[in-house]
Amino acid sequence: MLLCCTRACTRMMFFLLDLLWMLIELSYSILSAVLQTFLRPRLKCIDGELCLITGAGGALGRLFALEFAKEGANLVLWDCNQAANEQTAELAREKGVKVYTHTVDLSRRQDIYEAAEKVRLDVGDVTILVNNAGVVAGRRLLECPDELLERTLLVNCHALFWMTKAFLPQMKAQNHGHIVTIASALGLFSTACVEDYCASKFGAVGFTESLAHDLHAENLNGIKTTLVCPYIVDTGMFEGCEIRKELRGLIPPLDPLYTVKQSMNAILAEQQMICIPRLMYIPLLTRARAGDGGSALLEVGLEQANQRGDVPGSLPQRGLQQVGEQRHVGGGDGVRVDLQEEGHHLEHVRDKL
Repeated sequence: MLLCCTRACTRMMFFLLDLLWMLIELSYSILSAVLQTFLRPRLKCIDGELCLITGAGGALGRLFALEFAKEGANLVLWDCNQAANEQTAELAREKGVKVYTHTVDLSRRQDIYEAAEKVRLDVGDVTILVNNAGVVAGRRLLECPDELLERTLLVNCHALFWMTKAFLPQMKAQNHGHIVTIASALGLFSTACVEDYCASKFGAVGFTESLAHDLHAENLNGIKTTLVCPYIVDTGMFEGCEIRKELRGLIPPLDPLYTVKQSMNAILAEQQMICIPRLMYIPLLTRARAGDGGSALLEVGLEQANQRGDVPGSLPQRGLQQVGEQRHVGGGDGVRVDLQEEGHHLEHVRDKL
């Protein structure tokens, strides 16, 4: 009996300590957010830097390109959609910066390495890398072709390894650079019916965090990393996904320009991680303590929705729709639907969640 009471007291003590630590972390996050609101951090100058942005033809990619151009950075724009990429380039050139474009399929490792070498020889060393491109299949796991599952992981996760291997050596040689990953809140906590997307974004988050530790261990303090984890961004990537009624007023889909502005502030302040909006830090802390993350807060059902694709010859767009309660957090993927590989339409590539 005494032993049972001792064990019960021990469990209660650890529970209370765990709860106390969670409250301390939450208080620290809130205090940091308040201080950042009133005390604007010093922003670095990137005038003359060479910035490469993937998925530059989509909604967020285009906005990132324009924001970096405003700061005076020269641009290298990559996208699988040549026409959309050139449109972004034209808008960016109006800001008075140099812009170079390449049509690249990020699911092909060799394409990435060849394009990276061409950039190095023809343009110079990339000092800011923005991994923004991403894919979502939008189908239930058992109904999704393996090719689409593989493509989601290749573009959203594997490409991060290849891009970093291609451009990090030049940054290390100068101990100067910045690697930005546009991930997703779905890389911090999961929900139903998006197994491939969640897996790819969890991978993106883990990769970026580990890379930051690696750079620190090598004393490469001149190379920064920034991880961006937005909630649903209103770009059309998750069109058809409805937010739970009780949450619509509290956390509506994010405006793309707001998302990019907040991300740019974090990048220029050399902030290691930003969740947009800040409410997303709460389910992140909840996950650390309870294990279910934001799944209780954000739930989604998935149903195929055939819509007209906005790229000639593309397959009908597959969208996310409500099937029970809502739920979709988008990270950086944008609004495009194209992608034809060897005569087979693979699915819709969006500019990054």
